[in-house]
Amino acid sequence: MLKEKNLKWLSVFTTILMLFVQIGGALVTKTGSADGCGNSWPLCHGQVVPTQIPKETLIELAHRGVSGLALISVTWLVILSMKYIGYKRETKFLCFMSIAFIFAQALIGAAAVIWQQNKFILALHFGISLISFSAVFLLMLLIFEVDQKFDAKKIVIHNKLRYHTVALTSYIYFVIYSGALVRHTKSSLACSTWPLCQPGEFQLPGNFYEWVHMSHRTLAGILFIWLAYITYHAVKNYSQYRVIKYGYSIAFVLICLQVTTGALIVFTGLNLYIALLHALFITLLFGLLCYFILLISRAKLRH
Repeated sequence: MLKEKNLKWLSVFTTILMLFVQIGGALVTKTGSADGCGNSWPLCHGQVVPTQIPKETLIELAHRGVSGLALISVTWLVILSMKYIGYKRETKFLCFMSIAFIFAQALIGAAAVIWQQNKFILALHFGISLISFSAVFLLMLLIFEVDQKFDAKKIVIHNKLRYHTVALTSYIYFVIYSGALVRHTKSSLACSTWPLCQPGEFQLPGNFYEWVHMSHRTLAGILFIWLAYITYHAVKNYSQYRVIKYGYSIAFVLICLQVTTGALIVFTGLNLYIALLHALFITLLFGLLCYFILLISRAKLRH
């Protein structure tokens, strides 16, 4: 019993830690702290502890420290999960995804420091760490066995909701990549108004940065409409299942917050706190959608 309790605490700690890794990565990018330690890794300016620590260096060091602790915590969580809940169908897959993608995240982060990679490659960093976060989050839910609060096998899911949920979760990854590309190409303020790019009548983007920015807005707009439709469908047809009814409602609230903070980033001239909330909401939304896929995989399916 004590071992089970400790595993639960470890899973909660690791999930929170992974959330800080996500926000910390966004903080590094948005504050221009990626070069805070020069091109040294794992050292900082060739030292374990640099003699001078300006703000950019402090942010980069803090992110490296949290990421290193997360790597250790995820590894330990995976080992214990395989030992104690390895009999569950999803455990091995989630353990593999957790450990594989956090190592991939660390390697891309190190390569970015040492070799100054292309912006399009760097934009993958947030998405890769997001997959690792979601896997750890689902692993935590398995450990707590939340599905035993209700019998997931009694839930009947029709293919329409199943296909839309899986497709939307795949699509949102492209939206996330486009958002990361906006940050890495410094295109956040390429458009001065919202929802149009520039004041006045609608016109096509005039340069590369506007194209990157408006492409992300367009993809995000499609995501908002798509998720609104799925939420309407879920609330209307699955009201007897609280986990579906309220789960998709929460997802819609998160996308509304995501769109709102995206607009506020433009109106406030890239306010740091709003930008970090923007990263937080999309992280929570992706994790929630991944949980829906887990839930659907356990439910009864009907055509």
